[in-house]
Amino acid sequence: MNVSPYLAVLRTPRVPGFMLLMLVARVPATAAGMTITMHVLLGLERGYGAAGLVGAVSTVGIALGSPLMGHLVDRRGLRAMLLLSMATEGVFWFAAPLLSYEVLLVTCFVTGITVMPVMSLGRQILTALVPDDRRRTALAMDSMAVELSFMAGPALGVALTTQASSRTAMWVVGASMLVVGAILYAVDPPVHDEGGSRERVPRREWLDGRLLGVLISAGGATFVLSGVEVSLVASMRGLGLTEWTGALVAVMCLASLLGGFVYGGLTRVPPLWALMGGMGLLAVPIGLFGFSPWWLAVALVPTNFLCAPTITATGEAITKYAPPSARGVAMGLQGSAFTLGVALGQPLTGFVIDHSSPEWGFAAAGLGAVVIAAGTVVLGRRPAMVDVR
Repeated sequence: MNVSPYLAVLRTPRVPGFMLLMLVARVPATAAGMTITMHVLLGLERGYGAAGLVGAVSTVGIALGSPLMGHLVDRRGLRAMLLLSMATEGVFWFAAPLLSYEVLLVTCFVTGITVMPVMSLGRQILTALVPDDRRRTALAMDSMAVELSFMAGPALGVALTTQASSRTAMWVVGASMLVVGAILYAVDPPVHDEGGSRERVPRREWLDGRLLGVLISAGGATFVLSGVEVSLVASMRGLGLTEWTGALVAVMCLASLLGGFVYGGLTRVPPLWALMGGMGLLAVPIGLFGFSPWWLAVALVPTNFLCAPTITATGEAITKYAPPSARGVAMGLQGSAFTLGVALGQPLTGFVIDHSSPEWGFAAAGLGAVVIAAGTVVLGRRPAMVDVR
């Protein structure tokens, strides 16, 4: 394995410190959803359906707001977006533990629109800091960092809730987000390539079939990933081994980390549709190994090995197809695609499981991704312009 591309990225000025900052910044963001869920379940003493509804409306808000916040970064700069996000999130996280369920439901949606987009923001800043020939490696490293944050964030939310209280956990998460925003405001990292063109390009000229195919691929990746996670939970529950779920999720994350590391060092890579379709194909037979957590852990590795490479490939393609002046919007649309993929993958797979078995849940998630991959190939060959103004 050639590690020289990684060393070249780490020698790039400002990149190592920025990567560390964004790794830390994403931990409270990944803890937020679990923290709110635990608060609804334990603090408000509501059921899983009520907790899921809060998560759903928050997801919709984030999906709608991500490209809007990216547009704000493109037009007004990073600091303008941070001020808006810090103001709304500061009020929300301070007041949320004191709200009734009904009011919390509404405020989760509204605040979701202005949530600080730390995932897409990290990718945008990173592409501004590294030259074109190092972006694949840099984005692969970013994808690996995201995996680490998802391993730490939800666990932190659960620990704070169980060891202290859901109110304390929400206040800690909110305070952490404000600190992150303040640091980013003070550092003010670049969001556009130095010396790159800032000329505005009409969206109908760049939001074409190719880019739409990339965005759909991004959603397809999280569709299959979220479906596999739901099927995994169902499998472990069916075996009476729910306590194994966390360990198997860690296996998924580690496999993705390894895949991202390998992908980031390659000079020639498969096309995006092949990566995402491969994730789907490899997910289809996972359920056949659901009779044992040990065999299931092995079966989960191949499809998750392609997770970080697929995520990296979507980011790399977006930097290629979207003009620098609209990169915030494009990255925001990518974030929306990721979010909508999860929002579709989880309930669809859950429906299949409810009416069949966890084995068919894995198959449905995988086959859905294969169909999506085939659709993106067709769409990518039809560069019809789309005007979303």
